[in-house]
Amino acid sequence: MNRGILCAIIAIMKIKTFLAVAACKLSRFMLRKLGKGGTNVPGRVALAIDPKLLGVLAKNVTTIIVTGTNGKTTTSRMIEKCLSDSGCKYFANKSGANMLSGITAEFAMNSTLGGKNKYEYALVECDEAAFKTVSKYVDAKCVVVTNVFRDQLDRYGEITHTLNSILTGIKNSPNAVVCLNADDSLSVSMKDEISNKVVFYGVESEIYKNRVHEVSDAPYCIKCKSEYVYDYVTYGHLGGFRCPKCGYHRPKAEVTVEKVIESTADSSTILLKFGGSEYTATINLPGGYNIYNATATVAAGYVLGFKADVIINALNSFECGFGRMEKFTVNETDIRMILIKNPAGCNQVLNFLSNLTRPALFIVALNDRYADGTDISWIWDVDFEKLNSISDMLTGVWVTGRRADEMAMRFKYAGLPVEKIKVIKDYDRLIKEAVLQKNPVYMMPTYTAMLDIREKFSKDYGFKEFWE
Repeated sequence: MNRGILCAIIAIMKIKTFLAVAACKLSRFMLRKLGKGGTNVPGRVALAIDPKLLGVLAKNVTTIIVTGTNGKTTTSRMIEKCLSDSGCKYFANKSGANMLSGITAEFAMNSTLGGKNKYEYALVECDEAAFKTVSKYVDAKCVVVTNVFRDQLDRYGEITHTLNSILTGIKNSPNAVVCLNADDSLSVSMKDEISNKVVFYGVESEIYKNRVHEVSDAPYCIKCKSEYVYDYVTYGHLGGFRCPKCGYHRPKAEVTVEKVIESTADSSTILLKFGGSEYTATINLPGGYNIYNATATVAAGYVLGFKADVIINALNSFECGFGRMEKFTVNETDIRMILIKNPAGCNQVLNFLSNLTRPALFIVALNDRYADGTDISWIWDVDFEKLNSISDMLTGVWVTGRRADEMAMRFKYAGLPVEKIKVIKDYDRLIKEAVLQKNPVYMMPTYTAMLDIREKFSKDYGFKEFWE
């Protein structure tokens, strides 16, 4: 190619990068001035100018990608604590904007106008469906897969579609060490189809004494279609799986939870083993799913070469991400906000609630916007009947959101006392009544309901905005 033409092309590319980054920064600034999050729109503006912008901005950045169905945000925030405590220079898409546009915006905001990134590390929470596209532009050094569950059928289709999307993303990331959940038969199956180094993490025993009834998302062997036999089950289809016909089984994990020492309404204390040594860690979040998030974090820290004491101390001092067991205290009333979006995750919240030792108010906010999943039939696969075992502990079961009436009907069919079910569609009224409760409040919103309700908490009671 003529040198003059090549120089012209390079000059044009640099101009496109400059314009795209500048437009992104300006639109984010304007949106924040208006009190908006500005998480996706700036990225869309930038991509309209330069569709390949992310590839330019992600060069020479050590990128960690966290993907999977459940637990991405909490795991990302735990890894972020490890990065911070290790003294690493990093940025992260902590607002939860995990599609291509949101990730591109975060890279642009942390780059110069010329497209040079200011940080050594990038921590990226990535939507499992978007991973196959994002991975074309980002050369990840570590990929953490939390799990694969059935999720939002209107967006993702069958569970194999989610699995294949993640698999494609890993194949696009040849330089990444991949952390896979050893207890998830679906995630483990990817090991045979990739050339990457793999580090398995998992839990060596049951987590709950009494689990909710769950429909397994993967009851049959992914290799030969025979029914799995389990030595133990942690939740859903996770656990010590093995196929009696073809021999496909749970692999030996390098990072393990040897024992759950104690579980309370606020935390879990576990015995971890990795690198040939054992460590006791306290996770300042309740629930078995957060034990998995912590174990995935340890695997990532192990891969990245962080010191063991830094990883353990990061878990011990971690505070939850927005909407994921996030705690608000208003007028001495403790309110926990726990995001729900699919049967597996919701059932784990019910496992947690079933072990409450004091009365509490239970609120579900159900929306059906695109980000929530327009198909809400999944609520019928959740074992809400389990709440009958603690109905005397429930001061009320309130419902709100666009599909509040359907949620109220689900509770009625679950057999919960009708006098305890209350529909409050107005968020302002809901919050005003909730903060007057004398007992703890557990609020379970879907994604867009969480953003709306959390925004009102922020404005009315001075809490941080979700992107902060």
